[in-house]
Amino acid sequence: MTMSTKERLRRFFAQFSGEDYVLIPIVADPDAIASAMAIKRLLWRKVANVTIANVNVIERTDNLVLIRCIGVAMTPFQKIDLKRFNRIIFVDGQPDHHELLRKLTPHAIIDHHPISPASQAPYMDIRPRYGATATILIEYLRAANIKPSTKLATALYFAIKTDTSNFERNTQIEDLQAFQFVFRLSNIALARRIENAEIRRGFLKYFNKALDQLHIRKGRAFAHLGTVPHPDVCVQIADFLMHIDMVNWSIVSGLHQRKLLIILRNDGIRKDAGKTIKQHFGAWGQAGGHKSAARAELPLEKLAKEVPVDDQKKLGRWIVQRMEKHPGAAKQTAAERARAAATAADGPTRR
Repeated sequence: MTMSTKERLRRFFAQFSGEDYVLIPIVADPDAIASAMAIKRLLWRKVANVTIANVNVIERTDNLVLIRCIGVAMTPFQKIDLKRFNRIIFVDGQPDHHELLRKLTPHAIIDHHPISPASQAPYMDIRPRYGATATILIEYLRAANIKPSTKLATALYFAIKTDTSNFERNTQIEDLQAFQFVFRLSNIALARRIENAEIRRGFLKYFNKALDQLHIRKGRAFAHLGTVPHPDVCVQIADFLMHIDMVNWSIVSGLHQRKLLIILRNDGIRKDAGKTIKQHFGAWGQAGGHKSAARAELPLEKLAKEVPVDDQKKLGRWIVQRMEKHPGAAKQTAAERARAAATAADGPTRR
């Protein structure tokens, strides 16, 4: 029997008391930020204090503009004194989404990513079918009869637009209903200001590099960027390449902090991107995601026996060859299965 939102909310509230100090550690992106803000609003006057802490360094322009324009109060996790908090909530994240989250014991997890074997908490609401965690929190707000402020509504509006890529991927009827609810309460001009600030000026040269190296074959666009200053360079270019009329897959890769990053996007009609990237690259590191958006992070030392990792042309060709394997020929060798088993505990990565 499906549990109602009111019953979920009742069970969530039952985890807290008026004397609790609550910490919400997040891997900050629009969905995590907006969802954490919604939880803070839900727990207003129900607990002693709620603190939102970012475990990652916030560098993406849209995240920085969102935080500034919405006025989100957030503390870097490194400055947090864990002894002050007796309750921890994971939102839009699970233990395998960041090394710092692995070290914490959550009392509640609310997320829309595929469930991780490591995820355990007294209260869990994990719905991989949903396009955004913000959708779940909007349902909670409505069940609690809370009308979100303009700034909170705008953050939730932007979160759903971002995580569903303007409803082009992983969108359910619940996402549309939640979006419709916050749309009426949002400052659309403010949301547009945040959205239009997505690309940092320093990233532009990598767009030029991607276009110079672009290889399109059978609807698949490949670009290997070499060393990049931030993983989001690959993410933004992969999204950008999906706007090409003949492209139904984009595969963008780059090197960052001694890891090979591979970002997959597709049109939502093709086979599952998360399963595809795990099948082709999961033997060498973390790999996973959703049907139309996926990501792999492969330590270079694990790849060294497969491909010369210092030769960018050969590394780029290796990615193309792995992706162009016929599905029937993409079965892992015994050695690859052994490597996959060794890294399976890491679970799927975020997009």
